[in-house]
Amino acid sequence: MAKQNNTKVVTGIVRLSYANIWDPKAPVSGGDPRYSCSLIIPKSDTETVDAINRAIDCAIQEGIGKFGGKIPNKAALKLPLRDGDLEREDDAYKGCWFINANSKTAPQVVDRHVQPIIDRSEIYSGVYARVSISLYAFSVNGNKGVACGLGNIQKIRDGEPLGGHTNASNDFDAVDDGDEDFLN
Repeated sequence: MAKQNNTKVVTGIVRLSYANIWDPKAPVSGGDPRYSCSLIIPKSDTETVDAINRAIDCAIQEGIGKFGGKIPNKAALKLPLRDGDLEREDDAYKGCWFINANSKTAPQVVDRHVQPIIDRSEIYSGVYARVSISLYAFSVNGNKGVACGLGNIQKIRDGEPLGGHTNASNDFDAVDDGDEDFLN
């Protein structure tokens, strides 16, 4: 169940991808290091998608000063909500929307009971979570649009890791100490 308050949205259950939430990383294009992740949103979660679209509209209204005092044509703006079927050749994004969120400050990461998660291995690309995000207008070097700020993360459940990482127990069988043929 998504919640929205003007430009802030708490998503329904999404899947995290490219989850750089423990240590900030510098963007490929340069600049200050940031915490970031991509939120994969099922197209069936129309409540979250609608809340994000309303927040985008609010961000455009609130950022009118960045657009020269008038509302620009929305089609001319760079918008954060993107179609995974069109923009990604990755099965994890099929039938989904996605939005990339980032922040200069670390998100608070909690479990289902809103208790802090300290073990970094608990949050990874592929985990299912609810995420708070804030949408805001920008105008930088001739580029205009709406960007997405990363808020806090609530882990809901584990998921299959994304990005080619596998579990060692799936890769290997146990080797018996007495198996001399194998050990030589």
